[in-house]
Amino acid sequence: MRVCKHKSIDTTLQLITKKIHTVWSDMRRRVVSLLSLNEKNAFDNMMHSKLLHNMKKRKVSRLFLKFVKNFVKDRCIMITIDDYMMMKCSVNIDISQDSSLSLILYLFYNANLLEVCDDIKLRTSFTDFVNDINILTYKEFTKRNCRVLSKIYDRCEQWSKTHDIKFSMTKHKLIHFTRTSKWFNIKVDVKLMKHQINLKSDIRILRV
Repeated sequence: MRVCKHKSIDTTLQLITKKIHTVWSDMRRRVVSLLSLNEKNAFDNMMHSKLLHNMKKRKVSRLFLKFVKNFVKDRCIMITIDDYMMMKCSVNIDISQDSSLSLILYLFYNANLLEVCDDIKLRTSFTDFVNDINILTYKEFTKRNCRVLSKIYDRCEQWSKTHDIKFSMTKHKLIHFTRTSKWFNIKVDVKLMKHQINLKSDIRILRV
């Protein structure tokens, strides 16, 4: 994936760090739990119809919608194996990764995911960078946080079925943040769709 790497990654990491420190600034004892997810083949599986629907939902101007429609239409693939060349076939998924516009379009594609992950009552917040998803929640107990993260992940799976996106379960990571570990049980894991995601003492977010 070609992205505006350093600036965008720095901004995302700063946002996550700021959220954690905001929770810590409260005088009450609270632990922050973060679940890091990864979407498989993000650009390859983007459905054009769903992208345009999401943009219309957010009242994007007709002029820009027309531009995007022309940008993604008439795409085709041709498979070659040795001397055999398959006829060209039109495709209704995939967008070019060579264009900086692709990153903006993927924000619209993921917009509904933001809505299902951001929940004031559950105290969850969502931060993403293309196909790297980070869900954060906080409260007085890590067990409670893990239950909430599991619930939010169920919502993510429901969203993925409508957007033809699959999550890479082997790349999911969980970590707890606290200023004083003795106050909390920081060894609690989370179970996602019957898969146990083991707790990490440190994780890489956006390969950093």
